[in-house]
Amino acid sequence: MPTIPPGHPSPSGRFTRESHQHRDMAESFGSDAERYDRARPRYPDALIGRIAAGSPGPDVLDVGCGTGIAARQFRAAGCRVLGVDADARMAAFARRYGLETEVAPFESWDAGGRTFDAVVAAQTWHWIDPVAGAAKAAAVLRPGGRLAVFWNVAQPPPEVAEAFAAVFRRVVPGAPLSPWAPAALDAQGALFAKAADGMRRSGAFGASERWRADWEREYTRDQWLDQLPTSGLTARLSPSALDALLAGTAAAVDARGGRFTMRYAAVAVTAVRTGAS
Repeated sequence: MPTIPPGHPSPSGRFTRESHQHRDMAESFGSDAERYDRARPRYPDALIGRIAAGSPGPDVLDVGCGTGIAARQFRAAGCRVLGVDADARMAAFARRYGLETEVAPFESWDAGGRTFDAVVAAQTWHWIDPVAGAAKAAAVLRPGGRLAVFWNVAQPPPEVAEAFAAVFRRVVPGAPLSPWAPAALDAQGALFAKAADGMRRSGAFGASERWRADWEREYTRDQWLDQLPTSGLTARLSPSALDALLAGTAAAVDARGGRFTMRYAAVAVTAVRTGAS
């Protein structure tokens, strides 16, 4: 599904943009950490490897590490990873995999004098103020260290997108924009621009770049339904609305043979910390 919908549904099914509700939603994913870790898509090794190779050393801070999906990939690429997450349940799950993980919102997290070669954020930077977040990242990066924030952007076949959009419009009729509408998918560019602008405005980084790695995954109906409740799209839906969305989506996938292939673009916005100290 689109990485970050243009708005987020409240329990009533209505949409809101208030920042405190965004924070509440960000911390709601831990209610089913097992499902989140099982169902959320990974990131292409090409992108993980490029970020690791483009950093001056192996020490990585993973912001909003969640269950440790990206952290485990960086560890497999030879990095030493410390995770920080606002949700204690997600952090506890990450520790099952031997990942050192601390619990705190990144904005108020105490680094205790530690510094890193890279600060990364996989699928989480939209929960953080882009300027304050970039400044905090710069404060814990060594000179020449890299900030890399990245997302998987779903690009469904047009007929699948339209089928999912029809279900969404039926279940959440008051939504101003279906997250499967072309305009919603195109809105990801604004997200990347906001991240880059935050790095620029912090005054601590050189010119930002966008790195992209395309990949795809085939989903069965059950695999797609398994991950659907882990998204911002559904996190604030009422139980009855979620049930209706799942039933309608199941029917849409069944109508296409019970499976479909989702194309993803994994896009990183990245910049190198400047300065000598």
